Amino acid sequence: MSSASTPSPLSRLRDVLTRLRDRLPTAVTRRTRVLAWLVLISNVVIVGTGGLVRLTGSGMGCSTWPYCTSDSLVPTQELGIHGAIEFGNRTLTGVLVVIALLAFLAVVRTGRRDLRTLTLANGIGIILQAVVGGVIVWLHLPPTLVGIHFVISAALVANGAALVARASSPAGPRVLAVSRPFAVLSHVTSGFVALTVLVGILLTGSGPHAGDDQAARNGLDPVLWQHIHSWPAYATFALTLILVVASWRTPAALRLRRWTGLLLGIEVVQIAVGLWQARTGLPIVLVNIHMVLAVSLVAAMTAVLMHLKATASVAASAAPRAETASARS
Repeated sequence: MSSASTPSPLSRLRDVLTRLRDRLPTAVTRRTRVLAWLVLISNVVIVGTGGLVRLTGSGMGCSTWPYCTSDSLVPTQELGIHGAIEFGNRTLTGVLVVIALLAFLAVVRTGRRDLRTLTLANGIGIILQAVVGGVIVWLHLPPTLVGIHFVISAALVANGAALVARASSPAGPRVLAVSRPFAVLSHVTSGFVALTVLVGILLTGSGPHAGDDQAARNGLDPVLWQHIHSWPAYATFALTLILVVASWRTPAALRLRRWTGLLLGIEVVQIAVGLWQARTGLPIVLVNIHMVLAVSLVAAMTAVLMHLKATASVAASAAPRAETASARS
């Protein structure tokens, strides 16, 4: 056999990639929706493990990055439990990368630009989060960067919630499917949710759980900022109550009653945990639950916003039912 008939390594690689591309799904399937949920869940879980790192003072459990020590990729016995906690959180990032890649491959040939954008943003956000995490370790946990780290986490959770909503919806142009006052109220509520989370980040950076004992605090008065943190939180709760009542006048097909109810439920638990932890000296378990609930709140709020619009066909079919319900009321 002549050498001219032997395919080159580049040709073989091209053939392999072509076969892999041809095996990718061309439509949104149940597997796509499962991967979307895994993107959301994994980004919430890593907030919990990252919170454990912060609350146990394990941020410097691995003294450098990407290695754990200057000469070891994994934690050594001398690093103890703090090294294991920090390294475990880093390892989970690898799981997020794999899920992000699978989610992107599941939508890249579907023709759904919205799903491609959301999955690509998730992958880029995870990489950015890893870089910021490395800088935080190198700079010995400055509160500002630690706060930015949490903001990125919250943004990734919001992105995951948007991906779940879009993966469960048909393709096509989307139009506002609720009344404009309801849409405005939803966006105002989301602004208070964001403000509550941001003030909570500042509050955490001033207190005993800002990081390792040697890490600097932001200098704010924790007692004063506990009260400041409660103001947007209670405003969010009041606005959500109005949203829940108003959602019963929206088309059932939009599922807004479900999502506003979930939003309210998370807020009730969050307020209860917040009051409990403040009155019991900020125990680690409650503070960590509070952090996970914070990003869960972001996810639920994002779900509400994503269901304000629907494809033209869904909005058109829901409109007569909404008008009938209004007439009966």
